[in-house]
Amino acid sequence: MKNVLIIYYSQSGQLKEAVETAFSVFKNDEEVSLTYYNIEMEKQFPFPWPATDFFDAFPESFKQIPASILKPSTSILNTKFDLVILAYQVWYLSPSIPINSFLKSEYAKTMLQNTPVITLSGSRNMWIMAQEKIKDLLKQNQAKLVGNIAMVDRNINLVSVITIVDWLFSGEKRRVWGFLPLAGISDKEIAESSRFGKLILPYLKQNNYEGLQTDLIKNGAVEVRHFLVSMDQKANKMFKIWSGIILKYPNKRKTLLKFFYYYLFTAIWILSPIVHLIHTITLPLQYFKIKKQIQYYQGITTKNE
Repeated sequence: MKNVLIIYYSQSGQLKEAVETAFSVFKNDEEVSLTYYNIEMEKQFPFPWPATDFFDAFPESFKQIPASILKPSTSILNTKFDLVILAYQVWYLSPSIPINSFLKSEYAKTMLQNTPVITLSGSRNMWIMAQEKIKDLLKQNQAKLVGNIAMVDRNINLVSVITIVDWLFSGEKRRVWGFLPLAGISDKEIAESSRFGKLILPYLKQNNYEGLQTDLIKNGAVEVRHFLVSMDQKANKMFKIWSGIILKYPNKRKTLLKFFYYYLFTAIWILSPIVHLIHTITLPLQYFKIKKQIQYYQGITTKNE
């Protein structure tokens, strides 16, 4: 019997649906015992998420400042798992506060040490730098990253901004203005993700994950759009500055968060199209560099390996 643990935090429920679908084959296999661990915070994050609360979460999200979580069940803490699936959302280009809080908690090393881990992210579209941060946290907990699946909103960047924000603030997954596509990971992509579990299952039973990530990539588990990698890297630099300023002046937090909102609006609607245009023009000059970066970000190694 193989013991598999799925660790997740899902605000809207979409990530939970995605990970349940992706690993549905595990549930129906007599040789696999599947356990779910839903990370619970002492102070819960709401859904729908009011705009003021959403922006207020920015500095701590980006800086990866942990918050208090509730203790996992004794049965989970006392079980040695053969494989852990870590399903996470991306908040402000970093792992969500609940996932980050778990990975920095006293429980994480107990549950992850010397254990194979497969990550599954659900995001709007920029997940690359968050995955790099996840890699570092897993390494600190002496876990073995053996696979990664990145599920994203496939709609045009600026369209997905509108639809995700509407869903997040209203709590309703609807066609904005009556014609824009539904927000988030598409139902089709979630339904088709069951192929990943079927692919991973033989590796689990053999207790050997050599070549797994290569197979996942071949089956469309990770798409790297280099423009978004470039945007992610640039935005991380700016978010580092903004989050540092906001945390440095707590008495001016509300005012500074308003300025950050205006910066974010400008960056998304004015700067990002300009950067995209420049990136497209210079693309041929960076072909080999981009190819190398894409190969790295599709993989599961860290930069110092």
